[in-house]
Amino acid sequence: MQKQKINSLVWFRNNLRVEDNSSLINAINNSDKIIGFINIDPRDFISTKYGFKKTEKYRAKFFLESVKELKSQLEKLNISLIITYDYLDKSIPQIIKQYEIEKVFLQKEWTRDELLEESYFPKNIDLVKDFNQFLYSPKDVKTLYDNIPRGFSNFRKKCEKYLSVDNILPIPKPLNNDNKIAIDYPIPSLSDLGFNLFEVHKNSVFKFNGGEINGKKRIDDYFFNTKNVSNYKSTRNGLIGENYSSKFSPWLANGSVSVKYIYNQLKKYESEVDKNDSTYWLYFELIWRDFFKYVSMQHKDKFFSKDGIYGDNKEWSTDIDILSNWINGKTNEPFVNANMIELLETGFMSNRGRQNVANYLTKELKIDWRIGAEYFESMLIDYDVHSNYGNWLYNAGIGNDSMPFRKFNPKLQSERYDPNKLYEKTWLDD
Repeated sequence: MQKQKINSLVWFRNNLRVEDNSSLINAINNSDKIIGFINIDPRDFISTKYGFKKTEKYRAKFFLESVKELKSQLEKLNISLIITYDYLDKSIPQIIKQYEIEKVFLQKEWTRDELLEESYFPKNIDLVKDFNQFLYSPKDVKTLYDNIPRGFSNFRKKCEKYLSVDNILPIPKPLNNDNKIAIDYPIPSLSDLGFNLFEVHKNSVFKFNGGEINGKKRIDDYFFNTKNVSNYKSTRNGLIGENYSSKFSPWLANGSVSVKYIYNQLKKYESEVDKNDSTYWLYFELIWRDFFKYVSMQHKDKFFSKDGIYGDNKEWSTDIDILSNWINGKTNEPFVNANMIELLETGFMSNRGRQNVANYLTKELKIDWRIGAEYFESMLIDYDVHSNYGNWLYNAGIGNDSMPFRKFNPKLQSERYDPNKLYEKTWLDD
């Protein structure tokens, strides 16, 4: 039997969706036949030299749920999804050869690990890359800046004044069924990745499942059903409950929904329901996300270096005992401890908590900021390389903070944001 020919592969990395996915649209518009591809690399689940896995169970679970949803959504478009659980440098050449791939469509990335992944493709394969993770497109931002400013305010004000957000791309129409390649790759289980099944902690503020549909449901609920976005500015520094913040970040991080989709829904809400300081503040946070992406693009590997992008030659400690106490919530600060235990038990932590524990690790305990960033990479459901490392640089005083010596007082922070100690009691007395 003659092997069918597939012209193109759509490689899904951090764009696990069918709506507003330029790689998918471009592949459909420029290919005779296409197939989707996801590789799950076992190296992402091994322990680092500091004793924690590169990816822990919380993000792994959310990712597998997102892959399951993507597979289902692609099936509706008559597109099959190849799912390999292997070293990427082994799986890519095999898939390219087996399915006679000519072109690969993928989201353009620029950080070190992602660039290494792209190097595994045979040199004769045409990699068609495009940016699809920004609120403001790089070509538009380029008209404003040759170099991204150190301060966020300058970036925000210029983007708001001079730029507009592109329209979202629609869900493609189903392909002709005659062109579908009927293959069915199983999705690995948590146990396949080396994890035991687990129940979501009773006190977790994030009890949602991964995937495009679940992400859109959360957005619809936060905006139109509960109208909680109208109170976002006053609740965003909260610590308890699923609605003190939007909780959109996990779906944004793996691309189950796009930032432009959220912006589009926000504008719809402002037009049909309410427009106030809180709705603006959510938009403000979306610009922060863009900002860190552009900062990482400009500074490249300095974004991951010991001295950061604006730091001097600091001496950092790697004391394992001090680090262990921080990880396990055994420091001298109850507010820090409560946040770290929440992270350990749930894979999530508030923005207020993240700033406090990062600031404490780097400026009080003097531990190498990169270890803290790696630990967050391991544990956080919503890990995003640019936001994670950008925020750690900021809190370590070697990034984009205009006051790099800023130091939080955890006791005062607790008094302000947890005055009745409900949050600390939730995690320290449990």
